[in-house]
Amino acid sequence: MHAIRLNRIAWPTQIRGLHISSCWQANVPMSKFDKEAYLPYEKLAHNLKIIRDRLKRPLTLSEKILYSHLDQPAAESIERGVSYLRLRPDRVAMQDATAQMAVLQFISSGLPKTAVPTTIHCDHLIQAQKGSTDDLARAKNLHNEVFDFLSSAGSKYGMGFWKPGSGIIHQIFLENYAFPGLLLVGTDSHTPNGGGLAGLCIGVGGADAVDVMANIPWELKCPKVIGIRLSGELSGWTSAKDIILKVCEILTVKGGTGSIIEYFGPGVESISATGMGTICNMGAEIGATTSLVQNPKIVLNVMPFLLQATDRESIANEAEKYRDILVADEEAHYDRIIDLDLDTLTPHVTGPYTPDLASSIDKLGENAKENGWPLDIRVCLIGSCTNSSYEDMTRAASIAKQVRAETNSIMCYLLFILILSLLWPAKLSSEVYFWWSGLTLVNLTSYSDAQNHQWHEETTQIVVAMAITGRLDFNPLKDELTASDGSKFMLQPPKGDFLPEKGFDPGVDTYQAPTGSGEVAVDPKSERLQILEPFDKWDGKDLEDMLILIKEKIWRTCSFSSKSKGSARLITSLLLDRG
Repeated sequence: MHAIRLNRIAWPTQIRGLHISSCWQANVPMSKFDKEAYLPYEKLAHNLKIIRDRLKRPLTLSEKILYSHLDQPAAESIERGVSYLRLRPDRVAMQDATAQMAVLQFISSGLPKTAVPTTIHCDHLIQAQKGSTDDLARAKNLHNEVFDFLSSAGSKYGMGFWKPGSGIIHQIFLENYAFPGLLLVGTDSHTPNGGGLAGLCIGVGGADAVDVMANIPWELKCPKVIGIRLSGELSGWTSAKDIILKVCEILTVKGGTGSIIEYFGPGVESISATGMGTICNMGAEIGATTSLVQNPKIVLNVMPFLLQATDRESIANEAEKYRDILVADEEAHYDRIIDLDLDTLTPHVTGPYTPDLASSIDKLGENAKENGWPLDIRVCLIGSCTNSSYEDMTRAASIAKQVRAETNSIMCYLLFILILSLLWPAKLSSEVYFWWSGLTLVNLTSYSDAQNHQWHEETTQIVVAMAITGRLDFNPLKDELTASDGSKFMLQPPKGDFLPEKGFDPGVDTYQAPTGSGEVAVDPKSERLQILEPFDKWDGKDLEDMLILIKEKIWRTCSFSSKSKGSARLITSLLLDRG
């Protein structure tokens, strides 16, 4: 298998010039960091015309983006849930934990540079423990050889490198790289955050990322499309995250498997671009291939505000010229449609143990008592992979300001604020977990919570409100608090700004542009990193006497063996899927 794969990897040195970024050039770069990689809209429009002529049916937005990135749009089979698509993504993003092996594998390919724009983001190896300054210094001390390796390899092989302290990968990507119509693969399950800007961003493993970097068509089973039709408007205490928490309850953790989730309808118009990013980000919790939001008014009128605020107005202007490929066709078919009325949607809390165990805020206390869940809250956290935007933080701050105005102080139960937009990590250290006991209330949703199963997940403003009382059965929509003078008061619905009034502060420059030269820093005595020796070039012969493992859904183990030349021993491991 390895020999065959390397034979395929050898081809890009001959055909890499045919990649869409160099054949169909517009005059607008994909980002301010990629001056020689241009928006692919012209090529996508050309491919989409071929697809329309073939399929002769209306297309969803996700179909338009996906099919227009086909390697061979005129020839490849397209059947939802059946065929496998060979795709040409526009770019790759990797975080520091998963990038290590992917970069080592790319180096072994022998290629001088990645075929598509690629970035490495240092966030996962930084663990929250004391504070940003101390934690960043600790991470650099513990993982310095990894950071040096990724920095040097990125510089040599054409990968942009975001140094430790830059921020969480998804927020950096949304603010710098995402654009409508993009097809991205990223080595993190929450890569779909870019769907907030109508991009098709898909989480993959390191081997898939290497394929794309090596100019090999990336294979994906043609996904089904689930439509979430939103009506009404978000208001009061309800936020974008409550939408995906409700969808988690409906579809469960497996309901989105093999599907793209597409949000549409007039209700989308009351959601900000960063709110949409939160919704798409958490599609990972339902097993979705990815998620995105589509609405003509949003794509062409609202999303440009975020692009302009992050110095990408030229991208917004270029997208306007290609509106046909950036909105779904009328009467496009969905494999399933779920209707949600935002006027009646209430704040939700999910957990413990699983993100599809949902309770509305007015039922949470009752459900906790019936199921014997702890009511006393020990730890609260906001930020992380979801809800780390400026809007999320200002909504949370508005609740804290109300309490301070009434009580002259804020007495809360160990509130950790993880602001990951610019400076904070994605993980909490084992030392912090060690002294946690009892209930943990968080607004993050990821599998970094494996050490503590008493998690409940909700929005930033609900977490802050509950942190004030330290009780899971506190309902900020109905329950009163006591002011300094002994009078009672109720919290008012949170308010937040989509974008900072004075614009974004770029902070410290932590981006390293590639130079195309230099040596890769790997200590020969390292116990963590080792340059891989490339496999021998394929000799043209089939592999013989090779073990093959197959997983089945029944109980039984059998073994087949053949000594004849050209055959392989087949060992079948038959396991029962109890799910």
